[in-house]
Amino acid sequence: MKLITTAVVLSTISFLASCGGGGDRTVPEAEPAGSTSAVIGDHEVHFNAQSTDQLSPQVARAYKIVRSKNRAILTISVLKLESKESVLAEVSVKTVNLTGQLKNVIMRKINEGESIYYIGETPVANRETLIFELSVTPEGVEEPSPLRFKRQFYSD
Repeated sequence: MKLITTAVVLSTISFLASCGGGGDRTVPEAEPAGSTSAVIGDHEVHFNAQSTDQLSPQVARAYKIVRSKNRAILTISVLKLESKESVLAEVSVKTVNLTGQLKNVIMRKINEGESIYYIGETPVANRETLIFELSVTPEGVEEPSPLRFKRQFYSD
């Protein structure tokens, strides 16, 4: 009986190996969503990039943004870590795609009541991945803090 069990186990292993089971073949894991915030000193920076077609027509109109699957909007806000209050900041962005092409993103400040945030737009192609390199200097801080994230956009 022990010989039969060993033979069955060996044949099962052999069968799995011949079918691609086992060995170095593994199912790739899904990549987690990228972060959308970072702590820099006494501040928290929130950032997001999405296609502008995801904005409501009212929001797009209010902020003079063209809604399109082929345009991306970058949004950045800087908050005091303890109080969660918006603060002014010097924000600059360098954006490139995976082939190294520089994408122009001009940031503009938006004041909305007590909230302050920065937005910028850029064209994107289908399946294009953009790497956003941010430099953020909250008011009262001397040295800028670098932040980096990437997002892929789909327009089909």
